[in-house]
Amino acid sequence: MLSSTSPIVQLAKAPFKRAQRGLFGGKQIQFGNNVPFSKTKTRRTWLPNVQTKRLFSETLNNWIKLNMTTSVIRTVDKKGGLDRYLLETRPELLGAKGVELKGKIIEIIKAKQAKKAIFDNKQQQQRNVSTLVSTGTAASSSPQAGAAL
Repeated sequence: MLSSTSPIVQLAKAPFKRAQRGLFGGKQIQFGNNVPFSKTKTRRTWLPNVQTKRLFSETLNNWIKLNMTTSVIRTVDKKGGLDRYLLETRPELLGAKGVELKGKIIEIIKAKQAKKAIFDNKQQQQRNVSTLVSTGTAASSSPQAGAAL
């Protein structure tokens, strides 16, 4: 049976469900024991320090509300913004939500590059036409060119 999700999203499956809805940077629930002075072990869990943040995506030109661990918040600041963090981070560390946002950003960047290439190509064609027209009119308006005809 084939899955409808892309291979990148499959690769980015998080170990626990809450990490799929935010940017956890590979952080997981950890398990261990509390060991007091009396040496009586008590089982406990340590949860990632998750904060809800609104970050601005320059490429998407929109505010995005995400659940993020504090380590990811520091990494986003270090990288210089949400877009650069998503583009430079491996899919395994992004989770499903991060891979989804990364895909949107890549699509928009490719569309902008294609649009720019078309615009640059049109400008180059206009320059070529204007140089041909200016050299053609200069040759026909010169007195030597008229005498040769």
